[in-house]
Amino acid sequence: MQMSLKFDVKRAFPSLYAPKNAEFALVNVPEMRYLSISGEGAPESPNFASAIEALYSTAYPVKFISKAATGKDYVVPPLEGLWWADDPSAFTSNHRDSWKWTLLSFLPEWVSEEHVQAAISKAVSKGILLAQQIQVLELSEGISYQALHIGSFTDEGPVLDHLHHTVMPTNNATFNGPHHEIYLSDFRKTEPSKLRTILRQPIRILS
Repeated sequence: MQMSLKFDVKRAFPSLYAPKNAEFALVNVPEMRYLSISGEGAPESPNFASAIEALYSTAYPVKFISKAATGKDYVVPPLEGLWWADDPSAFTSNHRDSWKWTLLSFLPEWVSEEHVQAAISKAVSKGILLAQQIQVLELSEGISYQALHIGSFTDEGPVLDHLHHTVMPTNNATFNGPHHEIYLSDFRKTEPSKLRTILRQPIRILS
């Protein structure tokens, strides 16, 4: 008997979750749903680590709860993050304490709000009180510039500076949403020079 394959967002959307291009190229991102939790501060701060814990303490129960209810299984997707700041130059200048973020975990379409609330309750019952801040976010990014960055997070500044001040102006594009990152590597275990991160910037073309 053939076993059914788990849904894997990286295989379902290879252009969005498994790109090869190191130079920025245009992609069209459909509307997607995520578990989300928001905060502020540097990614090495304790509140950032606590937010990741709350997100995954919910994401794994959601997977099992939805499988029990629907019979459909999926691979828990890579961590994602939306990043912004009151002053956009905070990213190219690496002023990390002023960064604001929303951490994301992709949700397949069959996962219901009821599944999510049950998973949040499960996380809270285990003492992860921050899970109460988890929400379902629907995101419609549309046309975006995207590239695969290999290397340390601290090396992203010049790459984003090139995008913001060369690629986008040359193509008459402006910002249309927060900077989006998808973490293909576990940055707790991976050497910084080998980190693989998808960098995405939603845009709109100026008329």
